[in-house]
Amino acid sequence: MTETLSPTLPADVEEQVARVLKSVCDKGLTLATAESCTGGLLASLLTDVDGCAHAFDRGFVAYTDAAKIQQLGVPPELLRFQGAVSAPVAEAMAWGALARSEADIALAVTGFAGRGAAHEEPGLVFFGAVRSGWPIQTKEAHFGDIGRGAVRVACLRQALEMLEKVVG
Repeated sequence: MTETLSPTLPADVEEQVARVLKSVCDKGLTLATAESCTGGLLASLLTDVDGCAHAFDRGFVAYTDAAKIQQLGVPPELLRFQGAVSAPVAEAMAWGALARSEADIALAVTGFAGRGAAHEEPGLVFFGAVRSGWPIQTKEAHFGDIGRGAVRVACLRQALEMLEKVVG
């Protein structure tokens, strides 16, 4: 059970994060996150389970393109040609978080949590998960126009599912 987020989290998310962190702890691994549209919510969740905080190394909240470049080393041309909400950027964010941390596994999320410009699809989110020495995993999700909070919770579910697979 999470310490401070319990009143606002669905029970399935709490169960999922407990499973993931138990597996991470049992294997002696550490995690890092690189978040855009979730604004640090995943990092908050991963540090909110009593007795498991040692499994989390650090989190990067890189909301703007400049932050993605400065904090995570995302190439500016990648952002210019692919856009911040894309699989290649999610991959670059994950690799950047892994390289700039002491973690064994990094998970990145970038997307549109709410309504944006006319050409932006609300709820379009890309994820990247990488473990040292393993190939990167990516996922594209279309959560729809369900609201910022609901998209963020959906992102937590997807991120935790990816972490479960990468942790093994």
